[in-house]
Amino acid sequence: MKKFLRIVLVILILLVVGLGAGVIYLTVKEYNPEATETVPSYGNATKEIAEGDTISVMTYNIGYGANDATRDFFMDGGQDVLAESEDKVNENMEGIIANIYGANADIHFIQEVDVQSKRSYFVDEANKLANTFSDYRYSFANNYVCDYVPYPLVENTGKVDAGIMTIAPYDTESVERISLSNSYNWPVRVVQLKRCLLVERIPVKDSNKKLVAINVHLEAYGDNDDKLTQFKELCNVMQLEYAQGNYVIVGGDFNAILPSVDTSKYPLKITDNFEPAIIPNNLLATGWKFATDDTTPTSRLLNQLYDANDTENTQYYVLDGFICSSNVLIDSVKTLNTEFNYSDHNPVVAKFVLTKV
Repeated sequence: MKKFLRIVLVILILLVVGLGAGVIYLTVKEYNPEATETVPSYGNATKEIAEGDTISVMTYNIGYGANDATRDFFMDGGQDVLAESEDKVNENMEGIIANIYGANADIHFIQEVDVQSKRSYFVDEANKLANTFSDYRYSFANNYVCDYVPYPLVENTGKVDAGIMTIAPYDTESVERISLSNSYNWPVRVVQLKRCLLVERIPVKDSNKKLVAINVHLEAYGDNDDKLTQFKELCNVMQLEYAQGNYVIVGGDFNAILPSVDTSKYPLKITDNFEPAIIPNNLLATGWKFATDDTTPTSRLLNQLYDANDTENTQYYVLDGFICSSNVLIDSVKTLNTEFNYSDHNPVVAKFVLTKV
């Protein structure tokens, strides 16, 4: 019996030492971006923007090519951790690219783009998008980098290298990654997303103005107060750019319900794992406008496989859309109903006019 207890004790000690070594390694390797970083822009597109132009903008969370209609997700109350297979990721990316092409937009705000991640079988999705839109310019900002995400324990997430990507046919003056607050404490923080804004400044022809295009993917699972803090930080950046005389268009997955959405259309029935923040109307100064289309949901909860006929357990949201400054006119906005075939989000496309002042 004593020998058995000694063996158990040795095993426990080895497990503790191994766990400690793993935490130390991940802490040393933690992704710690600066508050503001310059981001390179690739491609040779040289199209210009002028005052009075109408610009079509798409936002699309592609679910890293994994969260199609046949999948659920462990963080939402489902079971799946990884995509079904590498072939399925490639198939989903083909469908996603077809959806993007079909929308015929100018600027594309894309979220949840994997570069080298176990969850998407290390398919370089950013490269696929870049090669497809070879006559456009693109920029990419990481918001999730970790050598090893150890949860869930049975089939862990593993290595993640992912971010947000903006694709447009315009030359840019500058591109920046602006960090947002991180509400997680150590050691959980080291394996969590580092949320950010991807800010592109595009010169407006024959003026000193810029079109400031901001791609965003805000906090999903943190505390609501922390989610609102990130939104307030976004507002500060927007208002600073507008104060300099620029046009501002923000698009993305806010993981929140914007004031222009009719909340009665998709009531929150399931809030055990994910609950979107509610953005109050008074967080932005007068003149800022929200562009959303709530006639079709923009996303679904990944608690189960998609079943449009299961009205009891299928939770819909309108989390994706746009915000623009008062010198930008909203011409139209439409959610494209893809039946969640390739992602747990539907793309949203809006047309904006840069008004002459």
